[in-house]
Amino acid sequence: MKPNILVLCTGNSCRSQLLHGYLEQELGDRATVYSAGVEVHGLNPRAVQTMAEDGVDISHHTSNHVDEYAHVPFDYVLTVCDHANEVCPVFTSTAKKLHHNFPDPAKATGTEEEIMAQFRTVRDQVKVYAHDFVQQELATAG
Repeated sequence: MKPNILVLCTGNSCRSQLLHGYLEQELGDRATVYSAGVEVHGLNPRAVQTMAEDGVDISHHTSNHVDEYAHVPFDYVLTVCDHANEVCPVFTSTAKKLHHNFPDPAKATGTEEEIMAQFRTVRDQVKVYAHDFVQQELATAG
């Protein structure tokens, strides 16, 4: 049985979407990946753009509220910001909860190029995290 993975962030618009995209790329059909927020802010267009630059299409992703997945038995819950970690709902499953706080590129300021540079920096951090997670937790999955 393939594991269910939930990536949780505040608004499910950026950081969780990046990790969702990279986990799907790394795992293919070896796991089912979901992403959600404790709020819903919509998919950030710059997140879509920076992922496309790295060959990952997340344009079809939706911004979902964590309550939508209350019925899913998660094996992993990955929080990617401190706010989501602090207010993360209690999951009745035996999900393994892992936390890593990534900077929020949606809060970047400056010129468009400076903002995109911040998005790319966070994207690259998330990519490394996704790879490490798969190697450490799911190397034998599937």
